[in-house]
Amino acid sequence: MICRVKMGRKLWVGGAGWVVVAGAMLLGVGSAPLAGQTAQGAAGTEPVKMMAANADPAYEVVTIKPSDPNARNDAFDVRGRHEVIENQPVEIMLMMAYGMQKSQIVDLPDWARTEHFDVDGVSDVEGKPNLRQFQSMVRKLLAQRFGLKLHHEQREMPVFALTVAKGGVKIARSTGDPNGMPREDGEGGNVRTCQFANTSMADLALYLLLDVDRPLVDQTGLQGRYDFQLKWSRDESSTADPNALPGLFTAIQEQLGLKLVPVKAPADVIVIDHVERPSAN
Repeated sequence: MICRVKMGRKLWVGGAGWVVVAGAMLLGVGSAPLAGQTAQGAAGTEPVKMMAANADPAYEVVTIKPSDPNARNDAFDVRGRHEVIENQPVEIMLMMAYGMQKSQIVDLPDWARTEHFDVDGVSDVEGKPNLRQFQSMVRKLLAQRFGLKLHHEQREMPVFALTVAKGGVKIARSTGDPNGMPREDGEGGNVRTCQFANTSMADLALYLLLDVDRPLVDQTGLQGRYDFQLKWSRDESSTADPNALPGLFTAIQEQLGLKLVPVKAPADVIVIDHVERPSAN
């Protein structure tokens, strides 16, 4: 699976099937190669192989350095056996690692928002990580090399509650492995067309973080995993065209029987107790 999203100056395609753009994350765990690779791997020399689903990888060897202030690229990427973070501040690493909006990260020092770092390392497990595994690797990296200590709290804040719309859901229960990973196949730009498989409501809430500016709280009460398609337009001005796709909020209700409701509700936040500039390589 390849998922493409373009926002501003950056287009990044993730070989593990997920994308981080301007600090936002798309969920998906297909096995498509990176841009510029073939199905046989980098330069067509090695087959693409995903890590075992139950693997718990960490960086075996890793280097961290301040980013070039003139650098234009920024990404979370997998290149062969290398897991790479380019030109990212600690704040964005936290957003990626914990699947949160900026408003859910509390007491972060200013330098952790403004100073950018490059990370290049090799994992201690063969293969390419899926999204969950890469998130775990970044969490371990932040703890080990940035001395991160944090705790979780529930705080009331403006959120979007994901609920069941009047009339009920319009999505089918998945026939896939209930213990398997979710999948999302789609093409991006201003128009999004995405096919979800084996996806829980929590997975959908994580995926939709890219397109909303508040935390998402799953209040559907729906258990298990589902298969469904979602099509919407990011360009709200185009929705006046009768042939245009609807915006996200309308599309979710019409196509999925779900609803995003702006409310104040308790949401998970991470409170930063300690973080420091990275230790020497």
